[in-house]
Amino acid sequence: MTTVMLGAAVAVLLAMNAMFVVGTYRNDNSLMDIAYGPALAWAGVAAWLAGGMPDHFRPLVMLGLACLWGLRLGLHIGLRHRGRGEDFRYRNFRESWGGTFVWRSFLQIYMLQGAVILVVAAPILLTMAQPGGDPSWTDALGLALFTLGFFFEAVGDWQLARFKKDPANRGRVMTTGLWRYTRHPNYFGEATLWWGFFFLGLGSPLGLWGVVSPLLIGFLLLKVSGIPMLEAKYEGNPEFEAYRRATSAFFPRPPKRTAPDATAEPGGAP
Repeated sequence: MTTVMLGAAVAVLLAMNAMFVVGTYRNDNSLMDIAYGPALAWAGVAAWLAGGMPDHFRPLVMLGLACLWGLRLGLHIGLRHRGRGEDFRYRNFRESWGGTFVWRSFLQIYMLQGAVILVVAAPILLTMAQPGGDPSWTDALGLALFTLGFFFEAVGDWQLARFKKDPANRGRVMTTGLWRYTRHPNYFGEATLWWGFFFLGLGSPLGLWGVVSPLLIGFLLLKVSGIPMLEAKYEGNPEFEAYRRATSAFFPRPPKRTAPDATAEPGGAP
């Protein structure tokens, strides 16, 4: 158990230090968003290696799903980031932190993200340490939840990216596809797939402790760096307010009425 956790922690620490150097050199701390998914997948790989490369189906399935999720997310955010410069959230930090920016960036962006990665990866790391027994209904439920969540996250991101490529949609809100049923299908998908990892991990004797992962993800998306921070940009915009009144913020459901076009673009990766 200790070896697995230590292996993952060292891997994440090295990754976060490397990203701090790159982000500082490029004057772009939002590069950390690109590295988040791959870094979590790397933590899973390091834990698997540190645990003696167990060939039990549960660690292998979870590792494969983590790599699929992490690499897709990193690629999506990387493509979205090209030519855009530092994200507005990190620019705000840069302006407000002043002379303390460098060390606060190291601690509050990179080291904090590293800690979040280790907590979110808890179901994977715990399963690497103690894989558990034969397949059960919790494994099937976990795979189903991961599949549902990955669909909402990947398809929602793809639909929004395609929508924004069309010059005719510049400055308009997307209200079709999955975005018709929830203002943040990618956030809903992210939260759901981590509940999938939790249920997959329940086959491990340590699996119940993995509940910290989906709980933390849900809290961050709903209360901290997800929906509140993103939608604060558009408060007071009458068109967006109409879309918000019509469309669920998180859980998909039919809209109350057809949402009009607006002049904002809600949504994005965590």
